[in-house]
Amino acid sequence: MFAFNLPFFFLFFSTITTTIQPYKATDRVFLNCGSNSNSNSNSESDKRWEGDEHSKFVPSNINTTSFSSVPDDADSSIDDLPYSTARFFNTTPFTYTFPVSSQGPKFLRLHFYPTLYIHRNAYDDLNTERSFFSVSSNGYSLLTNFSAFFAAAFLAKTHSSAGINIPHVPRVVKEFLIYVKDTQILNVTFTPSRNSLAFINGIEIVSVPENLYFKDKGLKYVGTNNGPVIDSNTALENIYRLNMGREQISVKDDTGMYRSWDQDNNYVHGAATGLTTTYHSPIMYTKETPSYTAPELVYQTQRSMGNQSDKHNLTWILPVDSGFYYLLRLHFCNIIPQYTKEGDVSFRIFINNQTVEQEADVFHWTQGSGYPVYKDYIVFVNDTEGRRSIQDLWLAMHPNPSHEESGDAYLNGLEVFKLSINNSVAGPNPEPSFTTTPTVSPNPVLGFWTTPTVKGNKQQTPYVVIIVGIAEALVFLSFLAFIVFKRRRQAKHYSAANDRSSARCRRLSLKEVKAATDEFNDSFVIGKGGFGKVYKGCMNKATTIVAIKRLDSSSRQGFQEFRTEIEMLSKLRHVQLVSLIGYCDDEGEMILVYDYMAHGTLREHLYSTSKPPMSWKKRLDICIGVAKGLHYLHSDGKRAIIHGDVKSTNILLDENWVAKLSDFGLSKLCSEDQSKKHVSTGVKGSVGYIDPEYCWTQQLTKKSDVYSFGVVLFEVLCARPVIDAGLRDEQVNLAEWGKACHRKGTLIEIIDPKLSGEIAPGCLRKFGDVASKCLHEEGSERPAMEEVVWRLEFALQLQEDAEKVDGPKTTDKNQELSFII
Repeated sequence: MFAFNLPFFFLFFSTITTTIQPYKATDRVFLNCGSNSNSNSNSESDKRWEGDEHSKFVPSNINTTSFSSVPDDADSSIDDLPYSTARFFNTTPFTYTFPVSSQGPKFLRLHFYPTLYIHRNAYDDLNTERSFFSVSSNGYSLLTNFSAFFAAAFLAKTHSSAGINIPHVPRVVKEFLIYVKDTQILNVTFTPSRNSLAFINGIEIVSVPENLYFKDKGLKYVGTNNGPVIDSNTALENIYRLNMGREQISVKDDTGMYRSWDQDNNYVHGAATGLTTTYHSPIMYTKETPSYTAPELVYQTQRSMGNQSDKHNLTWILPVDSGFYYLLRLHFCNIIPQYTKEGDVSFRIFINNQTVEQEADVFHWTQGSGYPVYKDYIVFVNDTEGRRSIQDLWLAMHPNPSHEESGDAYLNGLEVFKLSINNSVAGPNPEPSFTTTPTVSPNPVLGFWTTPTVKGNKQQTPYVVIIVGIAEALVFLSFLAFIVFKRRRQAKHYSAANDRSSARCRRLSLKEVKAATDEFNDSFVIGKGGFGKVYKGCMNKATTIVAIKRLDSSSRQGFQEFRTEIEMLSKLRHVQLVSLIGYCDDEGEMILVYDYMAHGTLREHLYSTSKPPMSWKKRLDICIGVAKGLHYLHSDGKRAIIHGDVKSTNILLDENWVAKLSDFGLSKLCSEDQSKKHVSTGVKGSVGYIDPEYCWTQQLTKKSDVYSFGVVLFEVLCARPVIDAGLRDEQVNLAEWGKACHRKGTLIEIIDPKLSGEIAPGCLRKFGDVASKCLHEEGSERPAMEEVVWRLEFALQLQEDAEKVDGPKTTDKNQELSFII
């Protein structure tokens, strides 16, 4: 039983009654574009859509700068309003002007239905696949060179993977928050791209309570002490609005602002989906969390960790555009009966691997069960590839270790907004790709990948050059993508645990990893790389020796590399590739566990080492092994892989001196399509090994790996760093110096002195030929790895033949010159 005094009773009563009082918007505009009549919505009965044909919101020259149209064959599952008509704009900008009753924040929603439309003055239909345009409002750039067709393709794909039934070509709703100032005018301008048309089906404008999203003083910044404020000079785009644990909440069940709340199922990471709970009592709103904040249905349902809390984090992965700040609003309300007081449940909250709450206790924040509260966090998502691209935004929870008796964590709702930078929230269009990203659902309908939101596709991917004639190419892409869809239908997000191939790579608990490394004792450290420290550990009751790589908080690598490494290695098994045993992502950690390589890296045996020198034949065997590993990666037609970071420290040697390629954090899937054998990406890699052509074009190809391998060949031959600033200018870069010596026939002068008397003349000539061919400036002139393998094997045969006849013998300068001439 609750015990309360009289004032509390009145507070309780008032909060009950406010739950049935929706927000009364002072501005409510529903414009049905392309229509000449007014109609009520069937599914949203209080919406009255006004046709724009004779509206006060359009310019007087509407008939010369635009025209209306109707779908050629509308999907019966699509609402008539506002999708049964559309307005198309010609080559000039077209502006809708909306007077509003007062200044303040307004929701601006743009409705698009990209399908074939009837052209009243031509024989051909209007194809929205070829429609690209920009949208601005009150000085903010909202969309740039936007394709509603691409966005709809992404939406269809990701909803299909989540098991949601939607039309083949879905509608798209883009939602923005614009603060209208004292002019009390909201302008929306559509600007067609060159040789293209713009179109729109419907426009909504709904006022928002002044302090619901703007001027919030309770912001907490992630990874920094300060950041942007959300005020009248900020525009926002809604990216996600999720109802945790239960069904979608439609706009008619919102609190008067017509927001839709999507299911979170498609964003929960891995198998640790937790428990879902439902609360049947009224929600008791407060002054701090008024009744319009979120519907009761958001706070009456939740996703909690339950009995899985000792094994995993509860994690959501949210792909977003990089290069922007994001507002994350987390909605909480305790609805679990066994928790009744402060201290019963306490948990940690992580955003992008950074702790934002050490002891989140909803009872500490509220008056008790049934009372809602929200917390706001702002995080910046970096441009890790040197340009705007898709990046994962991680939200995770785990019970506070100091409160193990509670062992739980939960979340009721989540809203994510992109904040404007330089008056823009516009991101790039989705990029057609054969590469299915592991962080999102890889079963496309039309051959693309992205993540949808409650308002259609709010997520966009890296920049793409738009060509008007892209429609024919899309048909081909669609067919190929459908094959991928059939093959990988069950996958939802990035998760090695969800991938069938990941049966060979298991998820480890942090407890297991700590036990294997004696709580990450420094005495267990055997190396340090770009990712972080590498520990030698023992698992399976000390019967298995492993190498454990743990992310360093100061590392420039992070989620992308961690994700890619698991995605790649969980699918690959080859004698020349290092084996991934498992991974751990508990409590914000990112840890990878591999087979232990007893002889360490190749570089450790070449220079700056006290280890005994390797023989020439052993070096040749190692080079051949690495070449075979790269050939394996490059030759799988369905999932060819570009390693992206071939270097001597990423070549490991096991107890039998078998070479194994490692570190797949920069790897990329590569298309076998003849027209696209590269991956466009910001330049990444290791100085001295990076393909110059890759630097110029920012297009990573298999031949980029070939170039890097050519550098390794000269590194093996000469046993010196690939960049040595202490040498003369022409000798600083080993690749350039090695090629120059090969051209002049003087390789003998720069080989490792420890190899004196070991290399047969024919073998040295052939080895130098292979290395130089790999380092050709033009990638098209470099050999494929298959050719590299047999050329190196031929070099080894020449070495063995020479040893059978004369024993090992090294060429002198004159002998080598004779081979070149």
